[in-house]
Amino acid sequence: MISRRKFMKSMCVAAGSVLYAGCSDAGVPGNGAFTAAYAQLEEQGRLAGRVEEAYAKLERCDLCPHKCLVNRIRGEKGFCQAPERAVVHSHTPHYGEEIPLVGQGGSGTIFFSNCNLRCVFCQNWPIAHLGRGREVSDEQLADMMLDLQRRGCHNINLVTPTHVMPNILGATRIALKKGLKLPLCYNTGGYETVENIRLLDNIVDIYLPDLKFMDNDKSAKYVIKGRGDYPDMAQAAIMEMNRQGGVLRTDKRGIARHGVILRHLVMPNHVAGTREFVSWVAENLPRDTYVNIMSQYRVEHMAFEYDKISRAITSGEFVEAIQWAKDAGLSNLDQRSLSRYEIHRRRLS
Repeated sequence: MISRRKFMKSMCVAAGSVLYAGCSDAGVPGNGAFTAAYAQLEEQGRLAGRVEEAYAKLERCDLCPHKCLVNRIRGEKGFCQAPERAVVHSHTPHYGEEIPLVGQGGSGTIFFSNCNLRCVFCQNWPIAHLGRGREVSDEQLADMMLDLQRRGCHNINLVTPTHVMPNILGATRIALKKGLKLPLCYNTGGYETVENIRLLDNIVDIYLPDLKFMDNDKSAKYVIKGRGDYPDMAQAAIMEMNRQGGVLRTDKRGIARHGVILRHLVMPNHVAGTREFVSWVAENLPRDTYVNIMSQYRVEHMAFEYDKISRAITSGEFVEAIQWAKDAGLSNLDQRSLSRYEIHRRRLS
């Protein structure tokens, strides 16, 4: 009997085969004139300085808005509980991401343990909250990147990277010297500082941020120990990401090479502020920004303790979310989300 994971992978590969039909080089990662941003920075002699600057932050950690100022080099731990070295839960080709990331070879995801958020509805809470995984050196992390490249992935997808950004930069430089060519995808929950996103300028090719909440009070309620500043911090960081990357650019196969993919999870009872989200995007970013309005909210972790989010979303809630986006003039909505929109719309008819 085929497993659900294998079935989903086969479906994604089949979809990718149709999407990229006619391209003889469809399965070759890094094909064409593409050069990763970090490789260009290394050629300019500037990447080593960025790595050094990032690592200096571990002595008084201010890698995220919590600014715990602990000395992680000496073993002190702050809000995220991350040690000096990166903790990795897994690294593997992933076929559930957006189609421009997945292609035929998959997105090369590295799941980092720990997180600078504590969302009560977190679907990966054993990894993000409990920190399950193993500590790795920068050299080992570099080898994971190279392994994903050898396996045919189209990018290095760094999941929950904020608190391990120095380790990522160090590993990237090591991997580059060993032949890494893939674009880096910075897959973040959005709780970032503009200062640290600027440090990634000309290093990260693809930004993949969440914008989870639009209301300060709701962000404080649904993020454990939240200070209510999530919307302001995430919006400012996303605008800086857009300054660096702009609208998503792909190669002739439709594979993402550079730019921003913005995610927003629809939640029950309008908790996430989806209408406000699409209005903010329309007013502050290009209207052809790649936006993925997601329908896969599940009642996970502690969500059952909160009345407003203790159920799945309805078809009506998702249909109105996509309709708000269309009405706001957002013209580059994720194709899978649009397909789900049609399914939910038919359920309501």
